[in-house]
Amino acid sequence: MANILLVEDDEKILKMLSLRLRLKGHRIDQAENGQIGVEKALTGQFDAVLMDMHMPILDGHEATKKLRSENYRGLIIAVTASVMSRETDVAIEAGCDGFIAKPITADFETRVEEFISNFELQDSDQT
Repeated sequence: MANILLVEDDEKILKMLSLRLRLKGHRIDQAENGQIGVEKALTGQFDAVLMDMHMPILDGHEATKKLRSENYRGLIIAVTASVMSRETDVAIEAGCDGFIAKPITADFETRVEEFISNFELQDSDQT
């Protein structure tokens, strides 16, 4: 299964998403803010980074921009309660490859797995 970095400042959401993904067999690493998330993403090997967009210290937009400026080429999925088209556009402009809306729905794990599969297919097409 996938190795996923979950960057989320809300401890309850972090635990719930980690548990749900682990139950599907994924390996989860966690970061409680964007700064720690950037450090872990740049030093680890992840199939996906699930990035909350609204966090203290370094929000998801800035964390994603920082990762992309450091040539991070991995999959970054915005996880946000702001699903207004302008907000999702800003996440994509920051460098996210897609987004999943909060509140988290029953198909969360399936959506994450689809993003990873599609990203791997695109990556193999480019090599």
